[in-house]
Parts: sequence; structure tokens; C-alpha cells
Amino acid sequence: MDRSAVIERLKAIVGGAYVSDAAEELYIYSRDQGVQDPHLPDWVAMPASTGEVASILELASREKIPVVPMGGGLVLSGLSVPLRGGIVLDMKRMNRILEVNEHSHYAVVEAGTSQGMLDAYLRKHHPGLKHSLPDAPPAATIAGNIAIHGSGHLSQSEGGFHSEMVTGLEVVLSTGEVVKLGSCSTVPAWFSRAPLPDLVGLFLGWNGTTGVITKVGIKLFPRPKFHDVLVYMTEDIDLAPMVLNRVIATSMAEDINYALAPKPDYLNGFQMTVINYTANSEDELIFKRKKLRSVLQDLYETRQSGFMPIPPHMKAGFLEAPQKALSKFADVRKGGGFEYVGAIMPIERIPDACRAGMEITERHAITYSLGARIIGRGSCAMFFFAYPFNRVDKGEVERVKEALEETNETALRLGGIPWKTEVQGQRLILERMDPATKGLMRRIRGVLDPQGIMNPGNWEVT
Repeated sequence: MDRSAVIERLKAIVGGAYVSDAAEELYIYSRDQGVQDPHLPDWVAMPASTGEVASILELASREKIPVVPMGGGLVLSGLSVPLRGGIVLDMKRMNRILEVNEHSHYAVVEAGTSQGMLDAYLRKHHPGLKHSLPDAPPAATIAGNIAIHGSGHLSQSEGGFHSEMVTGLEVVLSTGEVVKLGSCSTVPAWFSRAPLPDLVGLFLGWNGTTGVITKVGIKLFPRPKFHDVLVYMTEDIDLAPMVLNRVIATSMAEDINYALAPKPDYLNGFQMTVINYTANSEDELIFKRKKLRSVLQDLYETRQSGFMPIPPHMKAGFLEAPQKALSKFADVRKGGGFEYVGAIMPIERIPDACRAGMEITERHAITYSLGARIIGRGSCAMFFFAYPFNRVDKGEVERVKEALEETNETALRLGGIPWKTEVQGQRLILERMDPATKGLMRRIRGVLDPQGIMNPGNWEVT
């Protein structure tokens, strides 16, 4: 089937206004804000329903056309860049909130539903409930975030990565077959993945290489009435595991983040542990504040660390969910370039990761923000190496590329695993992966994507 025949078939499926092969639009879909090389798609299609997604995949499978699903396009590491052309499947029209269950605390949303949309909907219609928000722009989609094992402001206190908060999925396979996973496969409600055989993981962390997520069931949590924050400052990087574990052990923090950066000036040379906590009464809030302060008392009495007084204008920023500070930092170099190199690692490796990040950025003459969010009451940390850059400065782009590769290698050397990584980083992981595990991945890909059309180039096991 030639190009003109494909676009006519796509128009018949989704409507002429929602398909394009115009050069200027293909340019936009060929890249993201990171340093990965652009690759032009052949077509862009915006389906409005699961049925339309299924029809597109039937066409693509029959004609052996690559398909790359895309949510908000904010992943930064090129995972929605069409490495081998084909169809970019922009899911933004599929943005309905289908159900909110007040009693069983879950929501069901279409794959294009953004984090900001669900947050606003819950605040208006279900003010006693909330979901875990990542520190990403509100346009980031829920499905995209869970698919990359994202984390957020409830990941420390309420069960871990957002992929662990999924109660069910609807997925379209490469053949066009629609499958439901979790309780929704057997009864009408989307309350749980247990006790059925858990197939949800076949579509999480695979970078769209096993199917297209079209609906998500996601856990909701009570929204306490009161919210406050403490900020603990240290000079000694090696104190991080002790400080973090003492705070974790209180079971009173909703979200725990650790960060260091050369800017603003008051942070240079210090590390900051941000402790968000919530309560349903002022008395409970005061009790938690006292307890959180008490577990660090012997440390701040040494005068080498202590709680930072927070002026009201600063406190508002610390109380935000999602945090906007990282988004602002992303453009500190101007020019629209930003790399966010995540690595999931044990908490005890945070000091070494900080030192390595500072050494890498000094070696490559780039700026940085480093830090970690605690996951699952201390089971691990999502460590971030954030590198803003000016896209117009080609030399700086190349230095960030080199720093990116070195950072992925460093994360693995430290015993962590690079997160939402680009193709080069995927190869580093696969080089170290158990051969039997790689063989299982290969067989799963062969079953779920027999024509090799799903986001080819990603997680390719040779």
C-alpha cells in the first residue's frame, strides 16, 4: 500500500482533521525536549476511541507499518520518537474520565487523560480524594506515566511507583485485538489486579513495544485537610541515608525528597531534605511536626545541620503538587533543552550518586540539579540527574549527550537501574541483564508483536 493509500485509510478511520503527513507537523512529532536525534514519522493520527486504535493497528499489522504511541510527549528520552518512521499515534483525544469510585477509591480514565485534568476533576467533583501526581507539567498523561514506572508525591507513603497503583488496563494488541486486564476482565468494576494472573506488567516498562494502552484504572487516596512542610539542611552528603531513614521510620511523611543544586545561591554547598506531611486536624499536624523534628534533634544540635526557616512566599512552592521548581529549572539555560536522567537505586547509594553527578557535570562543563524521591517507605529511591541545556548551542548539546551516557553507566555501576532510558541506555541495561531474562523478553515480544511494528528500536533483544 503506497503512502497516499495509507493516509486515505487513516482518514477513513479517524476523520480527515485528525491525520497529517504535513512536513511541519511531522517535524514536531519527530523529537522531544531531550538530546536524542530526531526521526520523522510518515503519518500522525489522533484516534478518539479504542475501536479507532484497533482499526489503525489492524492496518499497520497488515501493511507492516511501525506504530509509536504517544501521550503528552514529555518523556524527554526519545521513547515516543519514531525511530523507524511509520505512524505516531497521538492519544490526546482519548481524554475522558470514565469513572470515579468514591467507596473503593479508584478512577478509570482514557489513555490521553492528563494528570492536570484528573486532578482538577477530583478537586471539583470529589474533593476528598486525590491521586499521586508526578513532578511533571500538567499535560503529562496518566497512561504515559504509569507505562514508564513513574513516581509522584504519594509514592513514598502510598505504595510505590505509579505502575504499582494500577488497578486494571485496557490494551490494544498489535493485531488490533482488545484485551482487558485485572478485575475488569471478569466483572464490571476496576478495583484490583488480584487475585487473577497478573498480566498488567506485560505493558508497563516496555516503552509501547507490546501494545497500546487505551484505558487505565488507577488508585485514589484520601485528601487530608491540612498540609505542611519541613526543610532539613545538611552540609555532609554522607548524612543523607541516616536523615532519610529516620524520617521514613516515623511513618508520618507523605512525601520525602532530597536535592542539591548550585543555584539558587543559598543552596550551594548544602543538601535539602523536603518533608511534606498531612493531617485531618491541626492537633494531628502539630503532633506530626513535633515527631518529625524530634527524630533529627541530636543531629541539628551539632549545628552541622538543621531545619531551615521557610518564609510564607517560599512555603507555597514547597507545598505544590506537582512541584513546579523542576520545570522552572528545566529552562534555566534557555533554548528549550532538558535531560532528566532518572535511576532507581538503593537509598544508601544516594551520597555516591550525588558525588558522581557533580563530577560528571564538572567534567562536561554543564549545570545540574541532583536529588531523589523516596519510594515505597524506603524500599528504594528515584534518583535524578537533571541537566538543562541550550538547544541552540551545539557544543552544549554534545556535552549533555556525553554526560547522559556516562550517567547511565554510573547508575549501573552504583547498583541502580537507569529509568525511562533512551535506546543507548536500554542497550547498557541489556548488556548486564541475565541471559534467561533477555530470552524471555524476546519470546514475549514475539508473541505480542509478531510483525515487529510496535515502537521498533526500543528494548530490542538480539
